[in-house]
Amino acid sequence: MKALLIFLNLIAGSILIRFTISKFAAWPVSVAGFVDMAKPIGVDPTFFRIATGFIIGFAALSFFINCLIILLRKEDYSKYLLLFTFNNLYSTGAMLGALLSEFFLRSSVKWLLVYIAIGIVFITMLNLVTSYRKVTQALRNKNKM
Repeated sequence: MKALLIFLNLIAGSILIRFTISKFAAWPVSVAGFVDMAKPIGVDPTFFRIATGFIIGFAALSFFINCLIILLRKEDYSKYLLLFTFNNLYSTGAMLGALLSEFFLRSSVKWLLVYIAIGIVFITMLNLVTSYRKVTQALRNKNKM
């Protein structure tokens, strides 16, 4: 299971790096998408694209950090569990934001992007489910201190 989680986190991080690069490098497809999505909320499309690039970039970084946490996991790794949990919750929030943007801001839904976001949410949920008992135990121990 450890190898599968590392592989899935690497895939998710790599996919998000690709989307981060497209936003910062102003790829025409990305620029056109953000011009389309910025109209309903009345913000500058360039600011919207760059801000989203930072959000997605941090989510990508969090998946790579998750890989390190999973790889270096020992019996007592409770000090990393809160970071692991935060990383996964942040990434879930970022992808849910992407899904909301896709359905409510874009004039026509790009289904491939929806499937990718759902897949990444699935990976974060798998991360959280596999470490649920350890996370709750670490939180309980932290409250006793």
